[in-house]
Amino acid sequence: MGSIADAANKEVNGTASEKRPAVIFVLGGPGSGKGTQCAYIVDHFGYTHLSAGDLLRAEIKSGSENGTMIQNMIKEGKIVPSEVTIKLLQKAIQENGNDKFLIDGFPRNEENRAAFEKVTGIEPKFVLFFDCPEEEMERRLLGRNQGREDDNIETIRKRFKVFLESSLPVIQYYEAKGKVRKIHAAKPIEDVFQEVKAVFSPEAEKVKKNNSCAIL
Repeated sequence: MGSIADAANKEVNGTASEKRPAVIFVLGGPGSGKGTQCAYIVDHFGYTHLSAGDLLRAEIKSGSENGTMIQNMIKEGKIVPSEVTIKLLQKAIQENGNDKFLIDGFPRNEENRAAFEKVTGIEPKFVLFFDCPEEEMERRLLGRNQGREDDNIETIRKRFKVFLESSLPVIQYYEAKGKVRKIHAAKPIEDVFQEVKAVFSPEAEKVKKNNSCAIL
């Protein structure tokens, strides 16, 4: 007899083949400004923004059995299995009426990447990589934490190290497939968005053109 989790998985997987959304992975180090730029992309190009971290936090807050399991793993310092995060992302995609999504801060490592493609059957259209020098990211993060620079500098540098060790192999994998769109993220917000717009505008025009043809 199948478990509740199996039934939920079956329900999500059963609908996966019916919906083939456009997915863009958004990656960048802490303080690279990707969250701000995601909000701009949502406003200008109509994407839905999904954050793996937000979905995990929402699941914990819901008090579900799954949420309790996630909370206990985080408390014990364990890594939440890729499949758990992926199922939350997949569920959010299936329940949303949109067909184009920004997935922010995921995949965090090669294992996440391989599992996402295997479980969902979805390969990203491309990866939007916010490339920002470590010194600039550090300056931005410390600027957010007024008066707590000495407490946070070590933690911030650990986060940079984790990003470099875990996420760069993912970027390199997609770069080899010609799927990375690198954004120079050290510039002011508006200048960065001009670069982002140049990546998205051809896609937007293509969609617009296809829709016009369909009407004709």
